[in-house]
Amino acid sequence: MHITKAAKTYHERMFPWHTSELSATDPEFIERFDNFAFDEVIAQSKLDDKTRFLAILATLLGCQGIDEFRAIVPAALEMGVTPVEVKETVYQAAAYLGIGRVFPFLKATNEIFTARGIALPLQGQATTTFENRLEGGERAQIDIFGEGMRGFASSGAEETRHINKWLVGNCFGDYYTRMGLDLRRREMITFCFLSAQGGCEPQLISHAKANLRIGNDKAFLIDVVSQCLPYIGYPRSLNALRCVEEAAKA
Repeated sequence: MHITKAAKTYHERMFPWHTSELSATDPEFIERFDNFAFDEVIAQSKLDDKTRFLAILATLLGCQGIDEFRAIVPAALEMGVTPVEVKETVYQAAAYLGIGRVFPFLKATNEIFTARGIALPLQGQATTTFENRLEGGERAQIDIFGEGMRGFASSGAEETRHINKWLVGNCFGDYYTRMGLDLRRREMITFCFLSAQGGCEPQLISHAKANLRIGNDKAFLIDVVSQCLPYIGYPRSLNALRCVEEAAKA
């Protein structure tokens, strides 16, 4: 088994003092995967470690990779992601994946934090209340998507208008207004949730446009997709790239 020096070095930064059991049981696979994911893919990137691992965590939530998520959370902490940033990523996922898919990840995060001596609950990050969440959510939507989102909560057909109101008050008012992650990183992780779960291409194009609007340019989004490709494979990565291209053209 020949692992490149760059792959070994990066893997050791992620998992200090840990030797993969798979290197003994599946040496040919580990040789190819580690050299690809931890050398070739990393060498292609201009992302800082924190941004890369936030994207990977969001991608693993989106694709339901709970076992890999358990492995990557400690690595993310080693690479500079804070416990608050991990938790905020998991919390925001509830709006895009639903609690049915997020609950195991929330439990896993708590178990990892407890094992590492990180006291729970973490410091609160909420900036809105039930009374002003709608106002805060609208501000966040306008900051991200533009003035066209003003009044969105009361728009649309009467029978589905409550969903628009929930989108503003719950999705944006409850989550995007929280501290711990700025709007650029929140839009990036949303892009990752959508690209990894698949079947959400209209929403993915919309959020690719939002990323572009707030400063996560086309090159940045391509870099994010590239760094997450080892975790979700080629089909969903290629779909995400197509959505980025459509958003950039628009």
